[in-house]
Amino acid sequence: MATCRYDRLVPGEWFEWEWDETLFAGAAAYYDRGRLPNAPGLADAFEKAFGFDGRGRLLDVGCGPGTVTLPLAGLFEEVVGLDADPGMIQEARRLASERGVINASWVQGRAEELPADLGMFSAVTFAASFHWMDRPLVAGIIRGMLEPDGVVVHVDNRHQDALALDGTFPAPPVERIAELRREYLGQDRRAGQGIRNSSPGDEAAAFRAAGFAGPELVVVPDGRTIVRSADDLIAERFSLSSTAPHLFGDRLSQFDADLRRVLAEASPDGAFAVCLPDNELKIWRIAAAP
Repeated sequence: MATCRYDRLVPGEWFEWEWDETLFAGAAAYYDRGRLPNAPGLADAFEKAFGFDGRGRLLDVGCGPGTVTLPLAGLFEEVVGLDADPGMIQEARRLASERGVINASWVQGRAEELPADLGMFSAVTFAASFHWMDRPLVAGIIRGMLEPDGVVVHVDNRHQDALALDGTFPAPPVERIAELRREYLGQDRRAGQGIRNSSPGDEAAAFRAAGFAGPELVVVPDGRTIVRSADDLIAERFSLSSTAPHLFGDRLSQFDADLRRVLAEASPDGAFAVCLPDNELKIWRIAAAP
């Protein structure tokens, strides 16, 4: 863990926050539609980088509704998705059935509860999930579940400041949406029953302390401009922990109506342009013995 000056803490920082089971309550039904898609070459990049050929096992930790698990399923004999939210597991099962993925199994549970008799894996993935966990603990557990030549892959969006739109449709009104969130839920960002205004940034330290070497970096190009509807952007809001449906209580329908008004003001046509970032794979391997 990073060292903190506890006489100078800012309220709602990540080190004050504690996980609880309501973190994504009600968000699962909106996740697949609301979240931006990964780069179309994600599975091909895994195959090229690691030579996965339909053998071995994948564990996706914090899998959500199978956003990464399902596209990678064809590269493995078996894929296992683990998530703490029961709604996410239910939605993952539904999407797997809908997409004809028959080699996936789904486990409800926290990463901190691993290994949970799940066995050994040739690959473990984290996609926008590791920052919610007790990272030193989870990294250490995962090391013990990884085959000697296995890999841990953090799937993330590459930070890009200059993604250009074609100008046909406006970009989503991000600042006005953030204002509306604050009007309903307060200045601080809600996360479950608590507040979390920031996330830890020492992922590398946690993996290295657990005995991993890396990271190697692989960029999966994207850069597509896609058109999103008002319904897509509303689904995105409700898929986020900071605006999960349960946080609004009996004001949920009013927030929905106000959000639709904000979006209509920004684009009377109800269409918005979004430029998709590249994906970045951060690859960790078990460090060689000294």
